[in-house]
Amino acid sequence: MTLAFIGSVIKLQPAHRLRAAMYGVLHALAPAWVLMTALLFATFTQAADFGARGGPEPANIEAISGVLRQDAYDMELLISYGTSKGGSAGHLALALRDPARSDDRVYSANFYADRSRKHKQNFHTDDLMVAVPKNEYLFGTTSSLGDKASFGLDFGEVYKRSVIGIRVYGVPIAERQALEAFFKRVNDDYRRQARDTEYHDGEVKYDYLRLNCAKTIGAGFRFGAGYQDVEVTSAPILSRRRLVAAANANIPTEMAMKLVEAWHARGYGLDVVLYKKYAGSTYVDPDAEVAFKDLPNRFPSVLSRDFRREQGRYEDFDNLYAAYLLYNLAKYSVKVDEATQLIEINQRKSPMPYKEAAVRARRDALTDSENYLRGQPVPPKGTRVEETSLRIMDAPEFQRLLEEPGARFVAQPWPGTSTPSVASGTHPTAAQVAL
Repeated sequence: MTLAFIGSVIKLQPAHRLRAAMYGVLHALAPAWVLMTALLFATFTQAADFGARGGPEPANIEAISGVLRQDAYDMELLISYGTSKGGSAGHLALALRDPARSDDRVYSANFYADRSRKHKQNFHTDDLMVAVPKNEYLFGTTSSLGDKASFGLDFGEVYKRSVIGIRVYGVPIAERQALEAFFKRVNDDYRRQARDTEYHDGEVKYDYLRLNCAKTIGAGFRFGAGYQDVEVTSAPILSRRRLVAAANANIPTEMAMKLVEAWHARGYGLDVVLYKKYAGSTYVDPDAEVAFKDLPNRFPSVLSRDFRREQGRYEDFDNLYAAYLLYNLAKYSVKVDEATQLIEINQRKSPMPYKEAAVRARRDALTDSENYLRGQPVPPKGTRVEETSLRIMDAPEFQRLLEEPGARFVAQPWPGTSTPSVASGTHPTAAQVAL
């Protein structure tokens, strides 16, 4: 029954019969309204896709978390990949482990806490430093922060991009408590609109260049935990030139390298976990209007010429050094399998001691960056952290890896040849190995 028909029924009725006519119309429409309501309800309440906001989560999150937490790390620096075609600096957050909690707690600068009216209306802006469980931060599809939390930033990171976790061992509990207290102090300063604090000039609110994710984490260690050896820069307050401000901004990967050096100097142990991007998320990013699966997934660049280069084509020494160092320190690679929708630890290796990892990374980055500069088409010496790569390996390193429990190597031909470079039962002086 259409609205035009309803109108004609009402129009043709004498006044004294209008009430009865209306009753008849509504009675006749009742089943249709029930059906329409049911259809609308089903439309709005149907389950979201896997890897989307509000969708199902991997069923084995707790089990995999339990495996990773068997290692006695105390905190984990989380470096998220960039998702833009150029200038992808990524994001930086810190997870602190507390024996009283069943999961680590991630502290992360809130991109939307800049006091803009639009962000206040549409996003979570109660905190400058948001705090969520690590499993939620990495794999969650709903947020403990509420409906205004940002999917792919405040929670569910791996559905949007890869995340590198640098795990730190031997950190005193007092240091972790000092970091947590500092982040609470930042939130207090943000809520009372404090200005010109010890750690920041101007009003305490998020600013992409002046008070961003890298600066808040770096400031936590310098001003909270007393790391006087960690430099935290500040962009000029009154500068109208974005290039000047950008040149002085704190960058996630650069800050991560500063902290890694500081942790080594304090005798802390280090290893790395790569949480790989889930490649099948059809969730559409409201800002980019692009499905998560179609967003770039770029290693977070330092401020360099690589900002202009395509994903996977970095040639700058500092970027290569960081990517190679993190690979040398890597212990696990973790991903959500698209077929099973379960989390897998699909790569295990022994991390190098930091000093050896740094020496090798520096040597390989220098060689490779010089070769790139000269335009020489030779295979890279180093392996980037995101690669399950083919590597040139000298005999001692190859022998060391062969002796690892459960070591498994796959013979593969060098590109452009048909001859495997690892012969069965041999220990070559140089080998190309799929790790």
